Amino acid sequence: MSPPPVSGSPKSAPPARVIQQALGHILRPLVKLMLAHGITYPALSELLKGLYVEVARNEFALAGKAQTDSRISLLSGVHRKDVKRLRENPPASGDGQMDAVSLGSQIVAAWIGSPDFTDKRKHPLPLPRLARAAAPGAPSFEALVESVSKDIRPRAVLDEWLRLGVVQVDEDDRVRLKQEAFVPDKGFVEKAFYLGHNLHDHAAAAVHNVLGGTPTFIERSVHYDTLSASSIGELAALSEKAGMEAVLAVNRKAIKLDARDQRQNSGGKRMTFGIYFFAEDFKEDATSSSQQGPDS
Repeated sequence: MSPPPVSGSPKSAPPARVIQQALGHILRPLVKLMLAHGITYPALSELLKGLYVEVARNEFALAGKAQTDSRISLLSGVHRKDVKRLRENPPASGDGQMDAVSLGSQIVAAWIGSPDFTDKRKHPLPLPRLARAAAPGAPSFEALVESVSKDIRPRAVLDEWLRLGVVQVDEDDRVRLKQEAFVPDKGFVEKAFYLGHNLHDHAAAAVHNVLGGTPTFIERSVHYDTLSASSIGELAALSEKAGMEAVLAVNRKAIKLDARDQRQNSGGKRMTFGIYFFAEDFKEDATSSSQQGPDS
């Protein structure tokens, strides 16, 4: 089923106008987030300046020609003085904190996807906290962490995960995973990491498709209006169950392929596969559509 044109925009509207309307819809929840955390319009404007300069410099260069400040200014609309300033003093990325979150997600992925750390039903095993407490050849929490990185102490990971509620330690000193997705309720930094990571990759897939990239990436959803609260509850439960089954299946396959690619030294690409579910009171407005069913 093909989606209708953006409300208020005929099919003959200029592409830039259609994209602007879509961006207005996309940015609305992000503006809500920014206002909730005191990020004002001037702060966002400065952030966007830097992004316009970075993307224009890296992705719109002409073959065989240097990307000059003048051309970046022409492409982006950012004043040449600002272009020069931002190229010479790019904003700090803060990647160190994000790297720690990414490492945590890799450890959880190994725990729920590797046959070394799952039972016959493919559920994550409770792991003895210390390697010396495990039976010979049996897995442990220390071995799990070290299978992903030997640069971080397992005890440091455990202490942080206990704080976040990701794991619990039982009476037999075994570490049990409490949730099979590393987005802990108490971890604001972790939530912010996945806000950036997941929305970026979802948007990147959609932009790739809109710009005519090949092959196209899967980017699908099911959407219905005017459902009851009980129906939303049923669909949310089904979505979580079916979605997690799909995520875990892809994760298990990715672990096997990653091991093969490491042996063959043929890596170099990354991927993201994700799911989401959202519900709210239905409001008929300029960005709403009464269309129902799966999009395609």
